[in-house]
Amino acid sequence: MSEPLRIVWSRPLPAAATPSTVTVSQDNAGRWFVSLLCEDTGVKPLPPNAEAVGIDVGLDHLLILSTGEKITNPRHERYDRTQLAKAQRELSRKAKGSKNREKARRRVARVHARITDRRRDHLHKITTRLVRENQTLVIEDLTVRNLLKNGRLARAISDAAWSEFRGMLEYKSQWYGREVIAVDRFFPSSRLCSACGALKDRMPLNVRTWTCDRCATTHDRDVNAANNLLAAGLAASACGAGVRPQRRTPGGQSAMKQEFGGATRRVPVRRAGEEVKR
Repeated sequence: MSEPLRIVWSRPLPAAATPSTVTVSQDNAGRWFVSLLCEDTGVKPLPPNAEAVGIDVGLDHLLILSTGEKITNPRHERYDRTQLAKAQRELSRKAKGSKNREKARRRVARVHARITDRRRDHLHKITTRLVRENQTLVIEDLTVRNLLKNGRLARAISDAAWSEFRGMLEYKSQWYGREVIAVDRFFPSSRLCSACGALKDRMPLNVRTWTCDRCATTHDRDVNAANNLLAAGLAASACGAGVRPQRRTPGGQSAMKQEFGGATRRVPVRRAGEEVKR
Protein backbone atom coordinates (compact mmCIF):
# COMPACT_ATOMS: atom_id res chain seq x y z
CA MET A 1 0.00 0.00 0.00
CA SER A 2 1.20 3.49 -0.76
CA GLU A 3 -0.26 4.86 2.49
CA PRO A 4 -1.38 3.50 5.89
CA LEU A 5 -4.78 1.82 6.13
CA ARG A 6 -7.54 3.21 8.33
CA ILE A 7 -8.11 0.55 10.97
CA VAL A 8 -10.04 0.15 14.22
CA TRP A 9 -8.14 -1.57 17.03
CA SER A 10 -10.18 -4.09 19.00
CA ARG A 11 -7.68 -3.90 21.88
CA PRO A 12 -4.15 -2.49 22.42
CA LEU A 13 -1.19 -4.79 22.01
CA PRO A 14 0.46 -5.98 25.25
CA ALA A 15 3.36 -3.87 26.43
CA ALA A 16 6.71 -4.76 24.79
CA ALA A 17 5.00 -7.44 22.68
CA THR A 18 6.47 -8.33 19.29
CA PRO A 19 4.00 -10.01 16.89
CA SER A 20 5.36 -13.25 15.48
CA THR A 21 2.63 -13.70 12.86
CA VAL A 22 0.34 -11.26 11.06
CA THR A 23 -2.71 -12.75 9.34
CA VAL A 24 -4.96 -10.76 7.00
CA SER A 25 -8.38 -12.28 6.32
CA GLN A 26 -11.80 -11.41 4.94
CA ASP A 27 -15.09 -12.87 6.14
CA ASN A 28 -18.21 -13.61 4.08
CA ALA A 29 -19.66 -10.20 4.90
CA GLY A 30 -16.71 -8.48 3.18
CA ARG A 31 -15.04 -7.29 6.38
CA TRP A 32 -11.25 -7.32 6.59
CA PHE A 33 -9.38 -8.40 9.72
CA VAL A 34 -5.72 -8.28 10.72
CA SER A 35 -4.78 -10.75 13.48
CA LEU A 36 -1.48 -10.27 15.32
CA LEU A 37 -0.07 -13.30 17.13
CA CYS A 38 1.98 -12.40 20.20
CA GLU A 39 2.58 -13.53 23.77
CA ASP A 40 0.51 -11.74 26.39
CA THR A 41 2.42 -11.69 29.66
CA GLY A 42 -0.48 -9.91 31.34
CA VAL A 43 -2.62 -13.06 31.46
CA LYS A 44 -1.84 -14.48 34.90
CA PRO A 45 -3.74 -16.73 37.33
CA LEU A 46 -6.18 -14.89 39.54
CA PRO A 47 -5.94 -15.10 43.35
CA PRO A 48 -7.68 -18.31 44.46
CA ASN A 49 -10.96 -18.11 46.33
CA ALA A 50 -13.41 -20.53 47.91
CA GLU A 51 -16.35 -19.82 45.59
CA ALA A 52 -17.92 -22.62 43.54
CA VAL A 53 -20.93 -22.53 41.24
CA GLY A 54 -23.05 -25.07 39.40
CA ILE A 55 -24.19 -24.01 35.92
CA ASP A 56 -27.21 -25.46 34.13
CA VAL A 57 -27.92 -24.37 30.55
CA GLY A 58 -31.37 -23.81 29.13
CA LEU A 59 -33.45 -22.13 26.45
CA ASP A 60 -35.89 -19.96 28.38
CA HIS A 61 -32.88 -18.76 30.36
CA LEU A 62 -29.43 -19.17 28.87
CA LEU A 63 -27.77 -20.06 32.19
CA ILE A 64 -29.13 -20.98 35.60
CA LEU A 65 -26.66 -20.78 38.48
CA SER A 66 -26.75 -22.70 41.75
CA THR A 67 -26.92 -19.32 43.49
CA GLY A 68 -30.44 -18.91 42.08
CA GLU A 69 -29.41 -16.35 39.45
CA LYS A 70 -30.92 -16.78 36.00
CA ILE A 71 -29.21 -15.19 32.99
CA THR A 72 -31.61 -14.23 30.22
CA ASN A 73 -31.29 -15.81 26.79
CA PRO A 74 -31.00 -12.88 24.32
CA ARG A 75 -32.12 -15.06 21.36
CA HIS A 76 -30.04 -13.07 18.88
CA GLU A 77 -31.09 -15.13 15.87
CA ARG A 78 -34.80 -14.73 16.65
CA TYR A 79 -34.34 -10.96 17.06
CA ASP A 80 -32.99 -10.64 13.49
CA ARG A 81 -35.03 -13.49 11.98
CA THR A 82 -37.37 -11.20 10.01
CA GLN A 83 -34.55 -9.22 8.47
CA LEU A 84 -32.62 -12.41 7.70
CA ALA A 85 -35.62 -13.99 5.97
CA LYS A 86 -36.14 -10.87 3.86
CA ALA A 87 -32.49 -10.83 2.78
CA GLN A 88 -32.62 -14.54 1.92
CA ARG A 89 -35.77 -14.08 -0.20
CA GLU A 90 -34.09 -11.28 -2.15
CA LEU A 91 -31.05 -13.50 -2.69
CA SER A 92 -33.20 -16.34 -4.07
CA ARG A 93 -34.64 -14.03 -6.76
CA LYS A 94 -31.27 -12.96 -8.20
CA ALA A 95 -29.81 -14.67 -11.24
CA LYS A 96 -26.89 -16.97 -10.48
CA GLY A 97 -23.53 -15.48 -11.37
CA SER A 98 -24.83 -11.89 -11.52
CA LYS A 99 -23.41 -8.93 -9.63
CA ASN A 100 -26.79 -8.31 -8.00
CA ARG A 101 -26.71 -11.84 -6.57
CA GLU A 102 -23.29 -11.16 -5.05
CA LYS A 103 -24.62 -7.96 -3.46
CA ALA A 104 -27.62 -9.85 -2.07
CA ARG A 105 -25.32 -12.58 -0.73
CA ARG A 106 -23.28 -9.96 1.09
CA ARG A 107 -26.45 -8.56 2.69
CA VAL A 108 -27.35 -12.04 4.00
CA ALA A 109 -23.79 -12.51 5.28
CA ARG A 110 -23.89 -9.17 7.11
CA VAL A 111 -27.04 -10.21 8.99
CA HIS A 112 -25.40 -13.50 9.98
CA ALA A 113 -22.24 -11.64 11.04
CA ARG A 114 -24.24 -9.27 13.23
CA ILE A 115 -25.99 -12.19 14.94
CA THR A 116 -22.66 -13.99 15.50
CA ASP A 117 -20.91 -10.89 16.84
CA ARG A 118 -23.66 -10.13 19.33
CA ARG A 119 -23.82 -13.72 20.52
CA ARG A 120 -20.04 -13.98 20.95
CA ASP A 121 -19.85 -10.65 22.78
CA HIS A 122 -22.57 -11.73 25.20
CA LEU A 123 -20.86 -15.08 25.89
CA HIS A 124 -17.49 -13.41 26.44
CA LYS A 125 -18.94 -11.09 29.07
CA ILE A 126 -20.72 -13.93 30.90
CA THR A 127 -17.78 -16.36 30.90
CA THR A 128 -15.29 -13.71 32.00
CA ARG A 129 -17.50 -12.75 34.93
CA LEU A 130 -18.05 -16.36 36.01
CA VAL A 131 -14.34 -17.19 35.84
CA ARG A 132 -13.35 -14.10 37.81
CA GLU A 133 -15.89 -14.72 40.57
CA ASN A 134 -15.57 -18.49 41.07
CA GLN A 135 -12.71 -20.89 41.68
CA THR A 136 -14.67 -24.01 40.68
CA LEU A 137 -17.24 -24.13 37.90
CA VAL A 138 -19.36 -27.25 37.39
CA ILE A 139 -21.17 -27.83 34.09
CA GLU A 140 -22.99 -30.71 32.43
CA ASP A 141 -21.26 -32.65 29.66
CA LEU A 142 -23.92 -32.26 26.99
CA THR A 143 -23.66 -33.78 23.51
CA VAL A 144 -24.97 -30.79 21.60
CA ARG A 145 -24.49 -32.56 18.27
CA ASN A 146 -27.09 -35.15 19.26
CA LEU A 147 -29.45 -32.57 20.74
CA LEU A 148 -29.51 -30.77 17.39
CA LYS A 149 -31.25 -33.81 15.88
CA ASN A 150 -34.43 -32.63 17.62
CA GLY A 151 -36.13 -30.73 14.81
CA ARG A 152 -38.34 -28.72 17.15
CA LEU A 153 -35.48 -27.37 19.28
CA ALA A 154 -32.51 -27.41 16.91
CA ARG A 155 -32.81 -23.76 15.92
CA ALA A 156 -33.11 -22.54 19.52
CA ILE A 157 -30.23 -24.76 20.68
CA SER A 158 -27.99 -23.46 17.89
CA ASP A 159 -28.86 -19.89 18.83
CA ALA A 160 -27.98 -20.55 22.48
CA ALA A 161 -24.44 -21.72 21.45
CA TRP A 162 -23.88 -24.05 24.42
CA SER A 163 -20.72 -25.54 22.88
CA GLU A 164 -19.17 -22.12 22.36
CA PHE A 165 -20.00 -21.19 25.95
CA ARG A 166 -18.26 -24.29 27.26
CA GLY A 167 -15.20 -23.69 25.08
CA MET A 168 -14.82 -20.14 26.35
CA LEU A 169 -15.28 -21.24 29.94
CA GLU A 170 -12.60 -23.92 29.65
CA TYR A 171 -9.84 -21.87 28.03
CA LYS A 172 -10.41 -18.87 30.29
CA SER A 173 -10.26 -21.16 33.32
CA GLN A 174 -6.88 -22.40 32.12
CA TRP A 175 -5.68 -18.83 31.70
CA TYR A 176 -6.72 -17.68 35.17
CA GLY A 177 -6.08 -20.80 37.26
CA ARG A 178 -9.69 -21.92 37.71
CA GLU A 179 -11.17 -25.43 37.58
CA VAL A 180 -13.97 -26.60 35.30
CA ILE A 181 -15.66 -29.91 36.16
CA ALA A 182 -17.93 -31.63 33.62
CA VAL A 183 -20.57 -33.93 35.11
CA ASP A 184 -21.74 -36.95 33.13
CA ARG A 185 -24.67 -36.16 30.86
CA PHE A 186 -26.63 -39.13 32.23
CA PHE A 187 -26.55 -37.77 35.78
CA PRO A 188 -30.23 -37.12 36.72
CA SER A 189 -29.71 -33.54 37.88
CA SER A 190 -33.29 -32.42 37.13
CA ARG A 191 -35.03 -35.43 38.74
CA LEU A 192 -32.92 -35.57 41.90
CA CYS A 193 -34.09 -33.70 44.99
CA SER A 194 -31.22 -31.50 46.16
CA ALA A 195 -32.64 -31.46 49.72
CA CYS A 196 -33.07 -35.18 50.54
CA GLY A 197 -31.66 -37.02 47.51
CA ALA A 198 -34.92 -38.65 46.41
CA LEU A 199 -35.09 -39.52 42.72
CA LYS A 200 -38.24 -38.80 40.74
CA ASP A 201 -39.20 -41.33 38.08
CA ARG A 202 -40.17 -38.93 35.28
CA MET A 203 -39.70 -35.24 34.62
CA PRO A 204 -41.22 -33.96 31.33
CA LEU A 205 -39.77 -30.76 29.86
CA ASN A 206 -42.98 -28.83 30.50
CA VAL A 207 -42.62 -29.31 34.28
CA ARG A 208 -40.71 -26.28 35.54
CA THR A 209 -41.58 -26.55 39.25
CA TRP A 210 -42.06 -29.75 41.23
CA THR A 211 -42.48 -30.92 44.83
CA CYS A 212 -40.51 -33.80 46.31
CA ASP A 213 -42.73 -36.68 47.49
CA ARG A 214 -40.37 -37.53 50.35
CA CYS A 215 -39.48 -34.19 51.98
CA ALA A 216 -42.21 -31.95 50.43
CA THR A 217 -39.61 -29.43 49.23
CA THR A 218 -40.73 -27.38 46.23
CA HIS A 219 -38.01 -26.99 43.60
CA ASP A 220 -37.45 -24.76 40.63
CA ARG A 221 -36.42 -27.35 38.04
CA ASP A 222 -33.38 -25.46 36.72
CA VAL A 223 -32.07 -24.15 40.03
CA ASN A 224 -32.41 -27.63 41.52
CA ALA A 225 -30.42 -29.07 38.59
CA ALA A 226 -27.68 -26.48 39.08
CA ASN A 227 -27.46 -27.34 42.80
CA ASN A 228 -27.19 -31.05 42.01
CA LEU A 229 -24.49 -30.40 39.42
CA LEU A 230 -22.50 -28.40 41.95
CA ALA A 231 -22.75 -31.16 44.57
CA ALA A 232 -21.75 -33.84 42.06
CA GLY A 233 -18.84 -31.79 40.78
CA LEU A 234 -17.48 -31.04 44.24
CA ALA A 235 -17.77 -34.72 45.18
CA ALA A 236 -15.87 -35.70 42.04
CA SER A 237 -13.17 -33.12 42.73
CA ALA A 238 -12.75 -34.32 46.32
CA CYS A 239 -12.39 -37.92 45.14
CA GLY A 240 -9.80 -36.98 42.53
CA ALA A 241 -11.93 -37.63 39.46
CA GLY A 242 -11.12 -36.00 36.17
CA VAL A 243 -12.99 -33.07 34.68
CA ARG A 244 -14.37 -35.11 31.78
CA PRO A 245 -16.66 -38.15 31.85
CA GLN A 246 -15.69 -41.58 30.60
CA ARG A 247 -14.46 -41.84 27.00
CA ARG A 248 -13.15 -44.74 24.96
CA THR A 249 -9.35 -44.80 25.17
CA PRO A 250 -7.21 -44.60 21.99
CA GLY A 251 -6.37 -47.80 20.19
CA GLY A 252 -9.53 -49.61 21.26
CA GLN A 253 -8.26 -50.32 24.77
CA SER A 254 -11.01 -50.66 27.33
CA ALA A 255 -11.18 -48.90 30.67
CA MET A 256 -13.15 -49.37 33.85
CA LYS A 257 -15.32 -46.51 35.05
CA GLN A 258 -15.68 -45.22 38.59
CA GLU A 259 -18.53 -42.87 39.38
CA PHE A 260 -18.42 -40.06 41.88
CA GLY A 261 -21.77 -38.33 42.08
CA GLY A 262 -22.24 -38.47 38.32
CA ALA A 263 -18.76 -37.35 37.24
CA THR A 264 -16.39 -40.05 36.13
CA ARG A 265 -12.72 -40.78 35.71
CA ARG A 266 -10.81 -43.37 33.76
CA VAL A 267 -9.19 -46.27 35.64
CA PRO A 268 -6.83 -48.57 33.63
CA VAL A 269 -7.57 -52.29 33.58
CA ARG A 270 -4.84 -54.44 35.13
CA ARG A 271 -3.60 -57.12 32.76
CA ALA A 272 -2.10 -60.49 33.69
CA GLY A 273 1.47 -60.13 34.97
CA GLU A 274 1.31 -56.35 34.95
CA GLU A 275 1.93 -54.17 37.96
CA VAL A 276 -0.46 -51.38 38.82
CA LYS A 277 1.23 -47.99 38.77
CA ARG A 278 0.30 -45.61 41.55
